[in-house]
Amino acid sequence: MGFSLFVIPYPMIDPVALEVGPVVLRWYALAYIVGLIAAWRLMVRLARQPGSPVPEKDADDFLIWATLGVILGGRLGYILFYNFNQYLADPLSILLIWHGGMSFHGGMLGVVIAMIVFARRRGIPLFALSDMVSLGVPIGLFFGRIANFINGELWGRPTDVAWAMVFPRDPAQVPRHPSQLYEAVLEGLVLLAVVWLVNLRFDARRRPGLVTGTFLIGYGTARIICEFFREPDVQLGFLAFGTTMGQILSVPMILFGIWMVRHALVQPPLPQPVASRPAA
Repeated sequence: MGFSLFVIPYPMIDPVALEVGPVVLRWYALAYIVGLIAAWRLMVRLARQPGSPVPEKDADDFLIWATLGVILGGRLGYILFYNFNQYLADPLSILLIWHGGMSFHGGMLGVVIAMIVFARRRGIPLFALSDMVSLGVPIGLFFGRIANFINGELWGRPTDVAWAMVFPRDPAQVPRHPSQLYEAVLEGLVLLAVVWLVNLRFDARRRPGLVTGTFLIGYGTARIICEFFREPDVQLGFLAFGTTMGQILSVPMILFGIWMVRHALVQPPLPQPVASRPAA
């Protein structure tokens, strides 16, 4: 492949967003904070709507559970799916989360476990809770991919497109797809629009699981598409039939999402929520 002599300069942004004495806040951590807070406030707002199956207090309390699920699941997923041998040789590096190394699929499994346990303990419908969570997750995905771009990591495959960039941390120093931005758009903005469209147009609150299934299908599809432009992890490379780990892990998401959507549509819709009237 011949590369263009002209590329878009990579914007050199300090990965540290704020530094006050010994306190260092990186864009990577800030993306997680903003994404979690935005999703949390959205859940609380949805819980305040008349007839919500998830009480406001439960939506409020779930933030801590979601945070633990994202961080622990994301880190453990990356270790198991992407770089097990390295962390086995240097176990202390597991704690260096600010250096990167988080898996969305692992984080999703962590949140799923958190939702199952939380829903059982609070006695709330699991799919109603997962639908609310799914409406907010694309916000976090968007900010997370922007943080990947700022860190100059998880770059794309070599290309000669007009918007190619040379990433400073790339040993090959060749023009590449800014695939982090592709993912921010597809996994973040487009997916956010899709799940909200389904939520509003199909009265999804009466069909628990519909939004969750749509999210799983949408994210899995977006991730598979973006992986065609993203450079595979160097320690894994390409897998069977030229696939990547991200694509393989996305297939079960899509299949389970299809099942959830079908299940939600064939079930009789729940009764129309009735707005509570103020006491006389």
